Amino acid sequence: MGGEATGEPELDYQRIFAQAIDRLHAEGRYRVFIDILRNKGSYPNARCFAGHNGPKPVTVWCSNDYLAMGQHPKVVEAMEEALHDVGAGSGGTRNIGGNTHYHIQLEAELADLHGKEAALLFTSGYISNEATLSTLGKLLPGCIIFSDELNHASMIAGIRNSGCEKQVFRHNDLAHLEELLAAAPADAPKLIAFESVYSMDGDVAPIAAICDLADSYQALTYLDEVHAVGMYGARGGGISERDAVANRVTIIEGTLGKAFGVMGGYIAADRNIVDVVRSYAPGFIFTTSLSPVLVAGALASVRHLKESSAERDAQQAAAARLKDVFLAAGLPVMPSTTHIVPLMVGDPLKAKRISDILLAEYGVYVQPINFPTVPRGTERLRFTPGPAHSEKMMHELAGALAEIWDRLEMRLAA
Repeated sequence: MGGEATGEPELDYQRIFAQAIDRLHAEGRYRVFIDILRNKGSYPNARCFAGHNGPKPVTVWCSNDYLAMGQHPKVVEAMEEALHDVGAGSGGTRNIGGNTHYHIQLEAELADLHGKEAALLFTSGYISNEATLSTLGKLLPGCIIFSDELNHASMIAGIRNSGCEKQVFRHNDLAHLEELLAAAPADAPKLIAFESVYSMDGDVAPIAAICDLADSYQALTYLDEVHAVGMYGARGGGISERDAVANRVTIIEGTLGKAFGVMGGYIAADRNIVDVVRSYAPGFIFTTSLSPVLVAGALASVRHLKESSAERDAQQAAAARLKDVFLAAGLPVMPSTTHIVPLMVGDPLKAKRISDILLAEYGVYVQPINFPTVPRGTERLRFTPGPAHSEKMMHELAGALAEIWDRLEMRLAA
């Protein structure tokens, strides 16, 4: 009868969930998201609400809106115009709601940005990676995907969901990649998946050399440029544009949520590849398309950064200055050839503690980066100085960090 005891032990679901959260606390990996509002037109200034009687002014040091394009007057104006012209939403998937004209225009701009025949928009960079890699793997019988060991979680998810054989090569290790390629059956379809800028270490892939290997072993190439689009190249096409190798890469994937300052992801490739992803990828077919308001803002941002290098130049200068200021203060700044400025901590609890002190006592916001984003023992603070971070801000930040390092009895460089 209903409701009678079965003799089986009662499952305590809440206990299981609570224990999972407790493990994160014990390991120093429990993530706390700041309650914040940015001040339009005055980035990196923002307001923090958590733990205060009203908003407290803070300075943001870890945004992926690298060039503050989310604050740019052209972007804001384009979004306002679109909102009043067509309303808020897209009306559903593109199959049902159709292609808004903004989507068509932006895809044309992105294809042009990378010198490709076509482009396809997704709701995020995560989805563009997962949907494209999983779809390509399923459509290529016997495909082997060769993946850099530091690839983003979205790429790993896409490769896993493809059901393909996966071969992981050591980070940026061309000899290991070639060893794996040479050992694979010559007639098996092959795809090499890698990033241009690896955002946690700030290093760069040898794109041309990887393309050389791809040519030798008849492999396709899939390049994630999310931390480089808008940031490098004469028109913001990324490292592949800067190094004049975009034409050699089969598929370039990027985001509209970092340097372009809005939201969304995309791929750019030849028409057949874009059409097959559009036609087969569930992550595209069954997802409501980006709001035309967002697409209008991204369109304005892409067009502006194709013509203007001022933001890129100012950001690169700020990153170089901050590295110098950190080094002069004896702080353990990690080597980086890009706009990413990582500061090694090496302990999850201390990384969280430093972040908390910076926010509570100094009005500085930087998020600790812990496992699984980075390997255990390499926990860090990741700074992304922008065009509007002044030298005064940098010296104040370095002074605060040096004081906290001393307070926590951590070692500074000699």
